[in-house]
Amino acid sequence: MHNHNKSKINSTGLLRFRKLGNKYLLTNDLGDFRFLKEKEFKDFTQGKLKRNSIIYKELDKKHFTSESWNCQNCQMQMTQIYAQRHKYLTQGPSLHIIVITLRCDHACIYCHASSKSMARKDLDMTKKTAKKVVDMIFQTTSSEIIIEFQGGEPLANFEIVKFIVDYALEKNKKAKKKLRFSLVSTLTLLDDKKLNWLYNKKISMCSSLDGPEKLHNKNRPMINKKNGHSITLQRIKKVKDKYRGLGYRVNALVTTTRYSLPFWKEIVDEYVKLGARDIHLRPLNPFGMAKSLQKVIGYTAEEFLEFYKKALDYIIKLNIKGVRIRERTAAIIIQKVFTDNDPNFLDLRSPCGAGIGQIAYHYNGDIYTCDEGRMLGQMGDETFKIGNVYKNSYEEIISSPVTKSLCLASTLEGLSGCSECVYLPYCGVCPVFNYSEGDNIFSQTPNNFRCQVNRGILDYLFQKFEEPKSLKVLKKWTSRR
Repeated sequence: MHNHNKSKINSTGLLRFRKLGNKYLLTNDLGDFRFLKEKEFKDFTQGKLKRNSIIYKELDKKHFTSESWNCQNCQMQMTQIYAQRHKYLTQGPSLHIIVITLRCDHACIYCHASSKSMARKDLDMTKKTAKKVVDMIFQTTSSEIIIEFQGGEPLANFEIVKFIVDYALEKNKKAKKKLRFSLVSTLTLLDDKKLNWLYNKKISMCSSLDGPEKLHNKNRPMINKKNGHSITLQRIKKVKDKYRGLGYRVNALVTTTRYSLPFWKEIVDEYVKLGARDIHLRPLNPFGMAKSLQKVIGYTAEEFLEFYKKALDYIIKLNIKGVRIRERTAAIIIQKVFTDNDPNFLDLRSPCGAGIGQIAYHYNGDIYTCDEGRMLGQMGDETFKIGNVYKNSYEEIISSPVTKSLCLASTLEGLSGCSECVYLPYCGVCPVFNYSEGDNIFSQTPNNFRCQVNRGILDYLFQKFEEPKSLKVLKKWTSRR
C-alpha cells in the first residue's frame, strides 16, 4: 500500500503500484488501473501533479486521488462498486462437485483424480449416498446450484448420474433454485442412448483435449490402447451437432505437461479446427500422478509462461484475422479488470471458493472443501475433509474449522506478499496448492509456482493493454459468447 508523505498534503488515495517496462502500473481496491510514465508517477506521488491536468482528472475519476476518497458521494459510489465486485461473498456454495466413481478407462500421466481400474465397482457411488448428497446440496443458501459430475469417468456409473439429475429436479420443484448440471467426461463411453438422455435433460458437457493426436495420446493414453484422441474428437463433434439447437457449447480443457510446451501453436490450431470458442491453457496441479511424476512431466513457472505467452500472442493474431477464440484464464482476468461483474472463478477471488463457493462430495459420501482438497484426500491426506453426508449436517460443514481456516488463508488483504501486490483486485490463491507445495496453507510466497504463473500472466496482459490492436481484441472477451 502506498505510504503517505506526512510533511505535505498528498494528493494520492489508496493505491498499489508496480513498474512494468518503463511505466508504472497503478491499481486500487475497486479494480481501476492506470499507467503513468516515470515523471508523472513521481509528480503524482509527491503531490506535484497539477490538479487541472488531464492525467490528474483521469486519476481522480478512477478513484486514485485523496479527493475522491474524501468526497461523501464518491465514497457511496465506491462502496457500491466494491460490494458489486465481491457479491459472491453473500451467496454460499453454488458449485457442487460429485465424484460418481473412481473408475476410468484412461490412464492419464498427470491424473489428478487418482483413478482406478474399470473393474472396481466398489468405487461407485451408491443410490443411498447419492440421495444424501443431493439432500445436502439443497441446503445451500445460494440461489444458484451447479451440480458437476466428475470421476474417474462419470459415464462409467451412468445410472447414478441419472438418479441424481432426476432426484435434484424433483427437489427443485419446491426449492426453486437456478439449477444446472455439468458432466466432466472423456466422452469415450458416450453412446447414442446416453447422449439422448443428457440432451433431453439439457446437461452441459466438458471434455479434455490436450492438443494434436500424438501429444493427446501421450498425455492421456487409454487403458485398452485405443486412439483416445480420435474417439474424443469424434464424440465432441457428435455432442456439438446434437446440442446446436440448445445453444450449448461443448467445452474442452487443456492440461499442459512438459511434452506440451513446444506445441503451443498446434494445440491452439486443434481447438480452432474443432470450432471451439474457448481454450483454457492450464498448468499442472501438484496432486495425484502429477505430483509423483513432477520431475518427468513438470516444468518451471518461466517455462510455462513462455508457452502461455506464445499461445496468447497467436490467439490474439487469429482474432485480428477474424477467428473467434479466446483463452479462458485471460478472459476471466479481463472481465475482472474491465467490468465490475466478477465472473466468480473460484481460483481467482478473495477469499477463494473452498467450502464457501464450492464443495466436493466423494463417491463414499466424504465431503471436502473443494476438488483439490478431495484430490489430496485421495493421496492419503485428509486435511481438507470437512465431513461425511451420513455423519454431518450442512451447518457443521460450513462452520467447520477447516472451512474457516481456508477463508482466512485465501483472503488476499491479510496475506503477506499479496496485500501490497498491484494485482490483488484480480488474483487469488489456492491454500490447498500452498499446503501441497509447502506444508502450509498460508505459504503463498513470491517464489511459489502458482504465484509466479499468475503474476507472469497478469504482467503480460497489462502490457498487451498498452497495444491498441491487442486491447481491442481482449476487451471483446468480456462479453459472454
